[in-house]
Amino acid sequence: MTNQAPIPVIVNGAAGKMGREVVKAVSQAPDLNLLGAIDSSPEHQGKDAGELAGLSEPLEVPITNQLEPMLGYVAGERQGPPGVIVDFTHPDSVYDNVRSAIAYGIRPVVGTTGLSPAQIQNLADFAEKASTGCLIIPNFSIGMVLLQQAAVTASQYFDHVEIIELHHNQKADAPSGTAIQTAELLAELGKTFNSAIVEETEKIAGARGSLAGEGIRIHSVRLPGLIAHQEVIFGAPGQIYTLRHDTSDRACYMPGVLLAIRKVLQLKSLVYGLEKIL
Repeated sequence: MTNQAPIPVIVNGAAGKMGREVVKAVSQAPDLNLLGAIDSSPEHQGKDAGELAGLSEPLEVPITNQLEPMLGYVAGERQGPPGVIVDFTHPDSVYDNVRSAIAYGIRPVVGTTGLSPAQIQNLADFAEKASTGCLIIPNFSIGMVLLQQAAVTASQYFDHVEIIELHHNQKADAPSGTAIQTAELLAELGKTFNSAIVEETEKIAGARGSLAGEGIRIHSVRLPGLIAHQEVIFGAPGQIYTLRHDTSDRACYMPGVLLAIRKVLQLKSLVYGLEKIL
């Protein structure tokens, strides 16, 4: 370890399930300093972020819904490295959250999915003009990165593929950002998948899932009891090849989150995907 001052961190969405895990992980990392915990839920205002996250000792960081004042406070701390905000909020608010953070010179690490391609491009342009690092990570799991790499390799040998993603029923967006990213990675190969051999008719709209680029279909499942799961299923005459990643504990994302917090300070623009910083 160096003698450098710890990185100041704000967690946005601190009262949510992922937010609480991030609070724990940040508070236990010696090179990070949790300065702010933001959440819009009225019932959690004023509560200690550490106690809410299940830590044995309070952190003396109260939950607040005042994002802009917190960004200004952290931006005003001139000693040590620039601040980082980790965002696990809602698709409806994440775009404005990220723009505000960049405007204050705070580096966003975004785990919230649901941003449109146009919004991501606008944020990329804004971050580049501000020479401010920003990371948008659809999935912080190392295992998911490995699944996607294996899927890209397999897609060179299979012409038919479909993606199934399964999440808890509190997830607001569908398909998941991870499934969309997986489809985009496969589509980048420049081949078209799933050429039709019959004329399909959907008796119920959406029965065949959503159609991503290059003929790839994505199916979304939302049920209580699930956390985050994804299958990529390849088919060919006489064989099926299935890649699957299952999450059983949100703690599996924390190594990726901590890596992103440290790496975003080295960036001057927006980077999309955990694989880009490994």
